[in-house]
Amino acid sequence: MRMPGWVKKAVGRLPAPPRGVRGRRRAVRVVTAVCALALLPSAWTHAVAADRLRTTDDVPAAEVAVVFGAGLWEGGPTPYLARRLDTAVGLYRAGKVKVVLVTGDNSRADHDEPAAMRAYLTGHGVPDERIVSDHAGFDTWDSCVRARRIFGVDQAVLITQGFHIRRAVTLCRAAGLDAHGVGVGDEHDASWYYGGAREVLASGKAALDVVFTPEPRFLGPEEPGVSRALAAPAG
Repeated sequence: MRMPGWVKKAVGRLPAPPRGVRGRRRAVRVVTAVCALALLPSAWTHAVAADRLRTTDDVPAAEVAVVFGAGLWEGGPTPYLARRLDTAVGLYRAGKVKVVLVTGDNSRADHDEPAAMRAYLTGHGVPDERIVSDHAGFDTWDSCVRARRIFGVDQAVLITQGFHIRRAVTLCRAAGLDAHGVGVGDEHDASWYYGGAREVLASGKAALDVVFTPEPRFLGPEEPGVSRALAAPAG
């Protein structure tokens, strides 16, 4: 079969592979440099959040815990999200936090993360009046910015998986929150490794968010939900 002319031209434009020892060394240096650049944002989030990570036992008390969404499974929280919510329940019972702000995606009528998170928390003993829902937490940056600007949170305990907590702390601090993070421990299964690998790319976006401080996808007016929840009688 004859190769079409346009294919021959495209192949002809491709750079020739490096020849000899010098060419191979140059290729290795290029690949190494690219890998180092790709890992820089992740290293940055680790450095920024290093002194802000705590366990449930030693995390400083704060009025608000922020729990980030992690998807739904048959209408309820995924196992990863359930473990985040279990951590929030534990902190509430221990008196470490007074209000839980659940933030997640409600972009479709059939996908309401905050509602599922609220139902889970109330089912585990957290009073409904102590829960506040952010239905426009479409990503970590949006959740952090909205917590500060819409709900008036200036200090919080952030709760998410261990592979995500450093980015969450970094972004929320950039958004103006005095934040500490509790990373939820999980079995190192395929989902965990996928989440860790995804963080390399997500950290690059986080760096851009901090530099350019984009508006959230949906901002809207200020909401008094957190202040009302804090003023509600303990149930």
